[in-house]
Amino acid sequence: MSDEALVDSPAPDAAATPEPRTDKALMAAARAHAVEDRGRSWFALLSTIALAFALGTIAVLSPYWPVRVVASVVQGLTIVRLFIIYHDFMHGAILRRSRLAKAILYTYGVLVMTPPNVWRDTHNYHHANTAKIIGSHIGSYVMVTTGMWARMKPRERFMYRVVRHPLTILLGYFTIFMLGMCLSPFLRSPKKNWDSMLSLVVNFAITGLAIRFLGFETFFFGYFLPLAVATASGAYLFYAQHNFPEAYIQPREQWSYSRAALESSSYMKMGPIMRYFTGNIGYHHVHHLNQQIPFYRLPEAMEQIPELQSPPTTSLALKDIVACFRQKLWDPTAKRMVGYP
Repeated sequence: MSDEALVDSPAPDAAATPEPRTDKALMAAARAHAVEDRGRSWFALLSTIALAFALGTIAVLSPYWPVRVVASVVQGLTIVRLFIIYHDFMHGAILRRSRLAKAILYTYGVLVMTPPNVWRDTHNYHHANTAKIIGSHIGSYVMVTTGMWARMKPRERFMYRVVRHPLTILLGYFTIFMLGMCLSPFLRSPKKNWDSMLSLVVNFAITGLAIRFLGFETFFFGYFLPLAVATASGAYLFYAQHNFPEAYIQPREQWSYSRAALESSSYMKMGPIMRYFTGNIGYHHVHHLNQQIPFYRLPEAMEQIPELQSPPTTSLALKDIVACFRQKLWDPTAKRMVGYP
């Protein structure tokens, strides 16, 4: 059954609709899919690395600049896929206890300015606290209520607007990754986040050496443009996964893990090509229900668990991107996200 059929098919008769499962039962159903195919995981990692290197070679060596642009952009999407593999490894969903995988993927994390220490801490917090207003800035985009907005000072409102602005996401290489994932964490806790400084040093060194010895064009097409595409894409995907018109933020005293997964995490409709490059991260509600389901088993879990088949949806269509960017504040009275007053 296709993903679109799962989401768009009419609901069965009320008499045939089973009672919703408890949190415990639903999470147990999801746990059945948290089983890795080790060979498939290794193939995904190694084939994606090979594709990234092949595209990088074309981007650097092709004499035709349109070919270089296309190769660079597609390489950037391949880096997004590699990020999902890194992300799953950090969750313990794939290649657990493999020293080789750890060496490869930790190196990748440093290269793309998502160093392991700060990523692990902030992302685990995000999973444990999705759809909570307090602490929403840790591992995610800060969110405030309409009442909190009314009490904020002008400078606080300005910074809030900056953090959630589309340009901040478009320039994610500098804003979210270089500043947010590397510089700020290191300044906050140098000893703990030493790999954040390592990531900055490595990236500045690559930039300087590539421009000095290989030339600006080689640096741009072979390094900067792919990373710029990857970081902007990743920054938007992460935004749209929890900032969309149908998002629901539970009152803290009523918060539940499974409800946060099902109502505060989106399903992003994509075609097969973009599902490949994004490592199925569009099935974000499934991932949030159980973070140890390997990315290649997320569609299977959605197909087999009825509670996952009617998620709030978005897509990469322009109208949906605009709609997501219009969601700025949580209105607890209206029980929906709204724009700025």
